[in-house]
Amino acid sequence: MEAARPAGTFVVVGGGIAGVTCAEQLAINFPAEDILLVTASPVIKAVTNFKQVSKVLEEFDVEEQPSTMLENRFPNIKVIESGVKQLKSDKHCIFTEDGREYVYKKLCLCAGAKPKLICEGNPYVLGIRDTDSAQEFQKQLTKARRIMIVGNGGIALELAYEVEGCEVIWAIKDKAIGNTFFDAGAAEFLTSRLLSEKSEAKLAHKRTIYTVEEAKKETSTKSKADYVGSALGPDWHGGLALKGTEEFSHSIHIETKCEVKKIYLQEEFKIMKKKSLAFPKDHHKSVTVDKEMWPVYVELTNGSIYGCDFLVSATGVTPNVQPFLHGNDFDLGEDGGLRVDEQMRTSLPDIYAAGDICTACWPPSPVWQQMRLWTQARQMGCYAAKCMAAATMGHPIDMDFSFELFAHVTKFFNYKVVLLGKYNAQGLGVDHELMLRCTRGQEYIKVVMHNGRMMGAVLIGETDLEETFENLILNQMDLSSYGEDLLNPDIDIEDYFD
Repeated sequence: MEAARPAGTFVVVGGGIAGVTCAEQLAINFPAEDILLVTASPVIKAVTNFKQVSKVLEEFDVEEQPSTMLENRFPNIKVIESGVKQLKSDKHCIFTEDGREYVYKKLCLCAGAKPKLICEGNPYVLGIRDTDSAQEFQKQLTKARRIMIVGNGGIALELAYEVEGCEVIWAIKDKAIGNTFFDAGAAEFLTSRLLSEKSEAKLAHKRTIYTVEEAKKETSTKSKADYVGSALGPDWHGGLALKGTEEFSHSIHIETKCEVKKIYLQEEFKIMKKKSLAFPKDHHKSVTVDKEMWPVYVELTNGSIYGCDFLVSATGVTPNVQPFLHGNDFDLGEDGGLRVDEQMRTSLPDIYAAGDICTACWPPSPVWQQMRLWTQARQMGCYAAKCMAAATMGHPIDMDFSFELFAHVTKFFNYKVVLLGKYNAQGLGVDHELMLRCTRGQEYIKVVMHNGRMMGAVLIGETDLEETFENLILNQMDLSSYGEDLLNPDIDIEDYFD
């Protein structure tokens, strides 16, 4: 074992959005200190083209870069390319997989989360979480005629829309698609776009994204460790050709209110003498038995059985806390994340956490909630660095403004989607009202009202209402007198509140 290296006043673990943002902010605050960033991956996730859309809403690209680019930008950041083998919190040190030991004064854990796979160790079940798994999916898809997507979150939504030249069966446990983000009305608005034939000319991505090719070259020179890569960012699929073997553009069938009951390999399925269903080509015709043989068969809880080339498990993530628990008495949240207080501190001294690995346990603002999304990873990473800096210098620090209001902008089915506050009336009980405006194929606007005050909103399409609604939610102004005029397209709502 090498001698301890007291080089790192600050050590950050994780090369994803939270970890890199944290390291960058620390490097700015302490230009004379060495900041150590420990990551198992040869590439890091950098936030580029950052744009503050409004007070809280932000847009940015996520670019995958060699770690040397980060070191060039910040000469006081040293990237250690190795996984963490053990954390000894009582000794203020970490041991890496390559046998080294690093001592810290303050440590921030940003190791992200890993996919919850519906079946571990099955070669026909793919989880998509990071660039490596996205590339593996692309490779498998080129040989596929039919796949099944299981799950109803962001990755499942994007896959269902983006995959072409391949039959897609999408199994969701809810009544409607996108339950994490949308109510039934918004889901119906989006489903009509999903089930209609996609036009050949896709709209150009507004955000440029990392190129998979460059990342591949960089990764291929390194030995492949068994690490959990950092999460994909916005437009992650833009650099991938998600095309199956067939010539048709888009063919999808949605099975609702069901989960995976059992997965059979081909030989096992033959012995069982069960019948699988053909892909439903027409919703009005009766279901027929599939005569083709498939590598894997999936039995759903609603009794349907489908054969396919492989399954994509997109059923959420679980915080990647395992490498740090042995010998350390961390308090964990109900979701298994490291509990952090309003200054991103864990229950152990001088250890902070940010991003998907942590569970926010401070009393939240009435219009904020934690969701494991790239925007919050960036905000938490940046704020954790500021908290570490304040503690080091003995200064007080106020809670970052980004935690005043939940705000997220993304894209689904080529629509711009903005989510604000309690956009699905989370925690408001039955005592709330919804106001809706919908122009089919163009925009869907939902506002959540509680005691005359706006508590949340969903904006799909180019509505240009995000800044106005953000202000109305933050100001908690009584809007009772405006009634339906709030969503009247003939009234410029911004004029009211200038």
